[in-house]
Amino acid sequence: MKILLLGSGAREHALARALARDPQTTELVVAPGNPGTAAIATNLNIDPCIPEEVVALATQMGADLVVVGPEAPLVAGVADAVRDAGIPCFGPSAEAARLEGSKAFAKEVMAAAGVPTAEAAVCTTEAELTAALDRFGAPYVVKEDGLAAGKGVVVTDERPVALVHGRACLSRGGRVVVEDYLDGPEASLFCVCDGATVRPLAPAQDFKRLLDDDAGPNTGGMGAYSPLPWAPADLAEQVVREVAQPVVDEMARRGTSFIGLLYCGLALTSRGLRVVEFNVRFGDPETQAVLARLTSSLPELLHAAATGRLVEAPAPTWSEQAAVDVVIAAPGYPGTVTTGGAITGVEAAEELDGVHVLHAGTGTTEHRELVATGGRVLSVVALGPTVEEARSRAYEAVGRIALDGAQYRTDIAAGR
Repeated sequence: MKILLLGSGAREHALARALARDPQTTELVVAPGNPGTAAIATNLNIDPCIPEEVVALATQMGADLVVVGPEAPLVAGVADAVRDAGIPCFGPSAEAARLEGSKAFAKEVMAAAGVPTAEAAVCTTEAELTAALDRFGAPYVVKEDGLAAGKGVVVTDERPVALVHGRACLSRGGRVVVEDYLDGPEASLFCVCDGATVRPLAPAQDFKRLLDDDAGPNTGGMGAYSPLPWAPADLAEQVVREVAQPVVDEMARRGTSFIGLLYCGLALTSRGLRVVEFNVRFGDPETQAVLARLTSSLPELLHAAATGRLVEAPAPTWSEQAAVDVVIAAPGYPGTVTTGGAITGVEAAEELDGVHVLHAGTGTTEHRELVATGGRVLSVVALGPTVEEARSRAYEAVGRIALDGAQYRTDIAAGR
């Protein structure tokens, strides 16, 4: 199977690693990729958000499957163009991608499908915003309606902070969603969908805030782990039954089949399961931990979904080992990032048993030295017999990597 994978982050490196190690994959091209994917696949520098460029490359290589990693190409209609060219694509249409592209749309679909979620108000004016803040009270949950790379959400006890964020969202010409606060631990579940059938992957939990003890600003994610020993044993089945399948059925009823990855961000509240958000692609950093545990064929699963044959594909299987993923970020992240710092110690980290390092914001100099080029730089992933042992290995590996001013949390998967 010849596969084209779009994207350049640690999520794509994790996907590339799982695709490349499978014997069904005969050729793997990553566009544009990163130094990590270059070691296991062919990197080609095209813009993954330009449908014509993606279709041209997929046609040229005779791709049997295109896998879209990030959300931006999906919202740009890349999956539509690839399918229109007769090439199987794992990723939803631009219309279906509105489940992530518009939180207001997602709320509308959930209401129609009877999916449990937080009560919310969609605001288009400052008067509506202030009224919604008064109505729901603290803790205030204020979300930008459109795509914000995981950083468009503010959860705060301080009304002025919530108001400033809401005003900023409105000033960009968009809508802002104010929600009721959901208590309880959060979990993520990825569901592979072919428009009718839903297959869950293994649950994970990520850590959104920059600093230990969930302090500091929201980020795209600072780490994750899987499985979740504290979660109900039937969590995946419950989410498929109460959330994913009803949403996929509702999208089909609207004539907008959902083909791809439905990421269900969940809160296990005192009042039961609630949806926090949907994404329409593999989540980062959860993918890094989840795919480290996958023992069945990822190409077979994704191709079955892309061709409407998911019901025929075997269910995914998982290692009994746990996986912990710790993100190393550049100085200044998630604000103004300082790039160009030299990175050393990756090979030394990977010498540890059960450890691999995934590239995100990295590049190489003309002398082939590894440097930081983005906010989140590396994902250090470790497997172990238990979450505690995987965590210990991950942090031992992090300790072997050097980047001046690097930021990382020290409490990923601690006490869980």
